[in-house]
Amino acid sequence: MGSLRFNRFLNTVADAGLELLRGRFLASTDEPELTADLCHALLSTLGEASGTALARDIVERYLVMDDDEKLSFFQFLRKDFGVDHDATLAAMDEYRKRRDADTLIDLAAIVEPRRQELLRRINMAPNGTATIIKMRRDLLRLVRQHPRLALIDADMKHLLSSWFNRGFLSLERINWETPAIILEKLIEHEIVHEMKGWEDLRGRLAEDRRCFAFFHQALPNEPLIFVEIALVKGLATTVGPIIDCARPVLNPAHADTAIFYSINNCLEGLQGILFGNFLIKQLVQELSLEFANIERFSTLSPIPGFRKWLRTAVEHPEQHAIMAEELGLLSNLEVDGWFEDSELMAPLKPLLLRMAACYFANARKGDEPLDSVARFHLRNGAQLERINWLGDCSENGLRQSAGMLVNYVYNPESIVENHERYVKDHVLAISADILDWVPRQLRRV
Repeated sequence: MGSLRFNRFLNTVADAGLELLRGRFLASTDEPELTADLCHALLSTLGEASGTALARDIVERYLVMDDDEKLSFFQFLRKDFGVDHDATLAAMDEYRKRRDADTLIDLAAIVEPRRQELLRRINMAPNGTATIIKMRRDLLRLVRQHPRLALIDADMKHLLSSWFNRGFLSLERINWETPAIILEKLIEHEIVHEMKGWEDLRGRLAEDRRCFAFFHQALPNEPLIFVEIALVKGLATTVGPIIDCARPVLNPAHADTAIFYSINNCLEGLQGILFGNFLIKQLVQELSLEFANIERFSTLSPIPGFRKWLRTAVEHPEQHAIMAEELGLLSNLEVDGWFEDSELMAPLKPLLLRMAACYFANARKGDEPLDSVARFHLRNGAQLERINWLGDCSENGLRQSAGMLVNYVYNPESIVENHERYVKDHVLAISADILDWVPRQLRRV
């Protein structure tokens, strides 16, 4: 509600500024040249009313652009609102000579691209924050074909990381009293274990379930990230019973384990903004306070990159200790219904468990695990505890990870140590049971 009032206020300010600018910029034309003029004018104006009017007009123009126009807009930002290289070199020379605080401050101001200040001013438009997030969503798609736009993405990520700092976020529990507009977004953005409608959502908000989300005051009806939790007895190894809306509901007082079984980022434009790590740690604390009977905190997580990595591994079997006869077994993964055929499944189980263990222990992206979910949880201080055979036989689970899921355990006593060892020395906290599957000649951890 506060955000709606603030947007109304900004529109009032913009309307006042519109009168000051009428006839100068806000003509009835959608030509790109006018959008460029508006951006230059916004960066040069000092008036709040006129600045808000200009920002609102830029936002409105962006929201109706097609892909070609968006590409031209981003190219314009890269070319016209970058760093003044001559001024930067001069400021560097001055700092080399004097090496004092004043010249350092001057240098820091000059090396910041002008488009960062432009984006800050666009952010003052009604719904400016939401529009900048949409801009970055579009940019992430375009930058794949136009890598020079990575400079724009770096600026946007820098600003969004500051604006969506954990200190500006609020953690809220989601239940049936939550507004329907937010509940609908949970159904829409659940990509780990799809919800088919309200009945599925009802099951995931039952007495033995918890759902929490982070919100930002600029986007009151937009969950940024949400996590679904099952309160169960024992370490859950399959997701079917957890998401079955017809299951018997457990009294939470009888549970001993909290299973974080689905974590979803809702806004593509916030990709790479690291606020999810605080979510898990805070929820461990929240659940510990609510339920003294909960003794263990674990995820039931997908392995999204495993099948893709496995296809690469079979192309170089000698590097992964894959025997010739095992290559034939792995080809059975392409057979429809292989996971329901005991003759196909029996020899595949030990092989796939071994390959999954090798994937976690050895496959890297730089110094970090190749698997994005592993990077997230291990960086946050969890330990990779267990690989679960056929934990998710949905179409998505079979396609991503041959039906396997894993448990990452968050032990409050070791979270900090695991995190520190990971970020400082790239040490992965992996249980001995998993490492035992890795052939000795292939072990990296």
